[in-house]
Amino acid sequence: MRVNLNKFSELQQRMITASIGALSILVALAWSDWSYFALFFGICTFALLEFYRLLGLDGNLPLTTFGTFNGLFIFVLTFLIEKYHLESRLYILVFVGLAGAYFIKLYVKKDLKPFANIAFTFLGIIYVAVPFALWNIVVFRQGVYSFEIVMGSLFILWASDTGAYFSGKKFGKRKLFQRISPKKTWEGSIGGGVAGLSVGIGLSFIFISLTPIHWIAVSLIIVVAGTYGDLVESLFKRSIQIKDSGNSLPGHGGFLDRFDGLLLATPFIAAFLELFT
Repeated sequence: MRVNLNKFSELQQRMITASIGALSILVALAWSDWSYFALFFGICTFALLEFYRLLGLDGNLPLTTFGTFNGLFIFVLTFLIEKYHLESRLYILVFVGLAGAYFIKLYVKKDLKPFANIAFTFLGIIYVAVPFALWNIVVFRQGVYSFEIVMGSLFILWASDTGAYFSGKKFGKRKLFQRISPKKTWEGSIGGGVAGLSVGIGLSFIFISLTPIHWIAVSLIIVVAGTYGDLVESLFKRSIQIKDSGNSLPGHGGFLDRFDGLLLATPFIAAFLELFT
């Protein structure tokens, strides 16, 4: 894909990649719970590998295979518990699995900072895998699989990102957080917020899983937490002096670049739905 898209501008690449990716995601979500599972399992895998690769660029030695395996194990376990209504005490297996990191580092002779790298390994699981696992709780919150909330959240996120991009290009003057992300502006953020909130209100008339007021609340969470998620990932990239987290998605960078807003917004969405709906 990269070779075929090189002749297009960055904006054209973004649009082509976004169209193909969005269509694939929407079809997988609507098809069945298992196609949803396969989709997010794949995205989670690539995002975890990308995160650990970036840590390695800064001289760290995270347990990439161990972290990726345990992150995916949490995702799979959560899916199975929520889908088949298994006992929640099975979550104790997560902590048993994570404890293995200490045993592994005992045998890594070249690691001068083993506990720091264990922490980086756990960070990948918390930052990347846990948010994806939380979507399993959301899609099965009514006892059966329902794609409406996750699909609606993605629509809101995409609208917010698109609105912020074009508003920033057209009207952007006042820097939002120059120290971390010099290109982001208040005008872009406001445009993204208006776009995301508008889509959320529109979705409330289509997806009845939530009331209109709850859709508005979810929209606000995505707009605010999604913006901070983008800034957090920018902070991570600046700390290791790179522009994009990868080149897997032409025009968008890597998987972390594309889903950074979702990673931070998801815990807040899941908590809101569990506590207030």
